[in-house]
Amino acid sequence: MHHLYICLISWGWLAFSHPFFLSLTEIRYNENSQKLEIAQKIFWDDLEISLEEFHDANIDVLNPTDKDLFNKQVNAYLLDHNKIWVDGKPVSLNILGYEVEEEAIWFYIESASTSFDHSIKVQNSILLTEHEAQQNIVHVYVKGNSPKSMLLRKGHESESLEF
Repeated sequence: MHHLYICLISWGWLAFSHPFFLSLTEIRYNENSQKLEIAQKIFWDDLEISLEEFHDANIDVLNPTDKDLFNKQVNAYLLDHNKIWVDGKPVSLNILGYEVEEEAIWFYIESASTSFDHSIKVQNSILLTEHEAQQNIVHVYVKGNSPKSMLLRKGHESESLEF
């Protein structure tokens, strides 16, 4: 947990420079729709490197020449590197869209309907292949409680939480 606080403090420094490799993911369970609502913030320059490596192609994240192709490439990458299990069962994910925010991109993802009793396992390997120092912070909100958090990184790509 101590490492998580250090990473969160470091997140603020990223506005001035980009010496760290971080992503932020917020997962909220919507009891009405019984879906996980996910927002994932990734620095676009790091993502561009990972997308190019993943697809073995030149990709311009900010100005794609073929927007439909770019959306397919991003969807394939995100779905390959984000996996979630609720109460031991895999949950399918759907990319809803994204928006560029200065140096980062927010991706919006939604799960298929799922009942949530007590546990979630998250695997997030975003950017880990290309950036040895990459750390992925994940906050999980369930039943209106304060979030439980995890810090995922190379060699520790997944973690489970009990609620």
